Amino acid sequence: MSIERGFSDSEPVGRQARARADRRDAHVGVMAHGTLACPQCDAPVAPGPRPLSPADPLACPLCLHLGPVRTFLSLAAPTRPARVQVRLRHRGAPAPR
Repeated sequence: MSIERGFSDSEPVGRQARARADRRDAHVGVMAHGTLACPQCDAPVAPGPRPLSPADPLACPLCLHLGPVRTFLSLAAPTRPARVQVRLRHRGAPAPR
């Protein structure tokens, strides 16, 4: 009895598979801690329950200033109320719940 098995380059094997998996995991995790506050009036801004990207729109609840999340985010120490975790996530990975 003989078994024939074809090989393809579509999936990495051995060391390549482990290296690719390690690389993907290296891009997921907490990068920094920061504060979300309005750049106009410095009021704290709550991000809500869902993850946000730097380009997502955000509004100040006090002065109604509207802009992308990145303009509201400060990574300067010390963090104040409305503390947030800045996470890096591989685009193909599902969002943490």
